[in-house]
Amino acid sequence: MRWPAVFLTAFALCMFAANSLFCRIALGSGMVDAASYTTIRLASGAAVLLLLTAWRHRSLVVAGEWSSAFLLVLYALPFSFAYNGLTTGTGALILFGGVQLTMLLMAWRVGERPSNGQWIGLAIAIGGLVHLVLPGLQAPSPLPASMMAIAGAAWGLYTMRGKGTGDPLLRTAGNFARALPMVAFVSLITAPSAKVGWPGALWAVISGAIASGLGYFAWYAALKHLSATRASTVQLLVPILAAVAGVLVLAEPYGQRLAISSVLVLGGVGLSLQRTPK
Repeated sequence: MRWPAVFLTAFALCMFAANSLFCRIALGSGMVDAASYTTIRLASGAAVLLLLTAWRHRSLVVAGEWSSAFLLVLYALPFSFAYNGLTTGTGALILFGGVQLTMLLMAWRVGERPSNGQWIGLAIAIGGLVHLVLPGLQAPSPLPASMMAIAGAAWGLYTMRGKGTGDPLLRTAGNFARALPMVAFVSLITAPSAKVGWPGALWAVISGAIASGLGYFAWYAALKHLSATRASTVQLLVPILAAVAGVLVLAEPYGQRLAISSVLVLGGVGLSLQRTPK
């Protein structure tokens, strides 16, 4: 990959990890309910993206598709609700397992065949991820586990749709704008049980405006330079980044297990990204 693509990919992955961190802080402490958090998050992301669109293109004409917007909602809402009933390790394994399986099946369907080196790198990276989360795994409740699996599949499909042509900013802004009425409708239904404290709302705004809006725009731009296999593999870095962020920001314990997992995932992803000799 060229350096602009490397930068875009790295930035997007850091933003994905930041989303997990922000959601963990807000929902884990009961500052806000899942539906309200998701609505504020997507509204903030849409606002930032529309402002960027107006500044860059001197208009508010956006692209995007209703189907992509639906997939965005199908990822964001179950993601928030699921983390009310899953541990971080269990949720990460289910989420990224769903992403991996969905994207690899879609890549196979369109004729993309990973090389032997990519398969080996993918296996090493998945092994590192399992090594990281296995100690915290619990038998998950069926409903939260199902919601997280749906979120993973939806994000995988959303990513695959993002590999099409078109301006990444216009498409991401359009998807966020279209997703907003869908998620707001869910918030309206759950209004009687809503809880919105200002700290939780602030975390949702930060998550939406920066980690989601700018992060998803960067991801759409990076996807032009990534095969489906590579795009699915590099996302295995997100749980490692989230774990490191937990150590630095939330003072979560750091141990040998995290170090070993980091080496395995980084090495596996690096091997998978190697170009296949022609």
